[in-house]
Amino acid sequence: MIARNIDQITEADLLDLENNSVAESKTIEYKQELPGNSDDDKKEFLADVSSFANASGGDLIFGIIEDRDTGIPERLEGLEIANVDQEILRLESSIRDGIEPRIWGITVRDIDLSNSKKALIIRIPKSWRSPHRVSLRGRGHGKFFLRSTNGKYPMDVGELRIAFNLSETITERIRNFRVDRIAKIFADETPVPFYDTAKIALHLIPFVAFDPAQNYDIGRIASERDKMWPIDCFSSDDRYNLDGFLRYHKDHEGLSNSYVQLFKNGIIEAVNGGILKDTDGNFSIPCLLYERELIKSLKQYISVLQDLIVEPPIFIFLTLIGVKGYSMSFNRDGRDEVHKIDRDILLLPEVIIESYDFVAENVLRPCFDSIWNACGLPRSLNYDENGNWLER
Repeated sequence: MIARNIDQITEADLLDLENNSVAESKTIEYKQELPGNSDDDKKEFLADVSSFANASGGDLIFGIIEDRDTGIPERLEGLEIANVDQEILRLESSIRDGIEPRIWGITVRDIDLSNSKKALIIRIPKSWRSPHRVSLRGRGHGKFFLRSTNGKYPMDVGELRIAFNLSETITERIRNFRVDRIAKIFADETPVPFYDTAKIALHLIPFVAFDPAQNYDIGRIASERDKMWPIDCFSSDDRYNLDGFLRYHKDHEGLSNSYVQLFKNGIIEAVNGGILKDTDGNFSIPCLLYERELIKSLKQYISVLQDLIVEPPIFIFLTLIGVKGYSMSFNRDGRDEVHKIDRDILLLPEVIIESYDFVAENVLRPCFDSIWNACGLPRSLNYDENGNWLER
């Protein structure tokens, strides 16, 4: 896989593959031409795509002529495509209709070449719904494919059993990680000394984070301090720690009310203890402030993961800690009864970002609705009837 965001890849990056003799591998494959419309062509194409998703993900690059014996690119020839948008829609439709279950997060992009032709890249993420199979009728129906350094091959029974178990195991590990971290935060086992206040915890956990070999160059984020801020924080200190890189607010007593931890495997944990209010025993959730700050922070943290080239999907978890007795603060006009949260920890249902093409307000809405539900209300009143977030 080319080590750049797909929307940043240029002809120069493709020429580097040729100049550096980067051979086909488990995460990259070259094709001279686009697949045709025959069943055999479709099956071959879908086998390639599903094999990437069932393995480590990768890039399928069209428009490069390679040595069939070595897999080394010989020439960036490009493609003559009359209508590139129509061609992309055809390929996307083939993937959508010909692979089960559907693979989320696939990105297709065309690249202009200096010879007036185009190259086409299909980036396939490692899938958390694997294994996927080719589902066209006829020969090849129901086959599962995997990749090695030598290309794709049909999976045997043992590999299928491992794939099904691994998919379930990783999802379980992601959820267990969240529960373990919340237990530590609740017990005040935080990376910096924290005020004893009610807290908001936001976790971004990439599916690939639990790959034993997964490790990112967090120095790229540490060197640009404005890339990652704690929630609702305007000044902060930072340092490396055993887990990765930490930014935090610290007052004159050495205590913090907001930090964000970037783990070496791409997980982000952000905790804020200043938004939820305790005013003389009146415990309240400021309805606009907490949603606005979480929306802003989610956009920023997703940008961090994108800069690190972390492949989606990404699990998003929002948790409120120490909130028993809290209520939603908004203008009731004396019409609504005040209902208080009946438990200390609100473990809100997860949401999943399948690609970097997302709207933060929409992603977080189910979490916000659940918090308002816990306060006796039907939904977040910061959204209109059409689901648009309104900064009142």
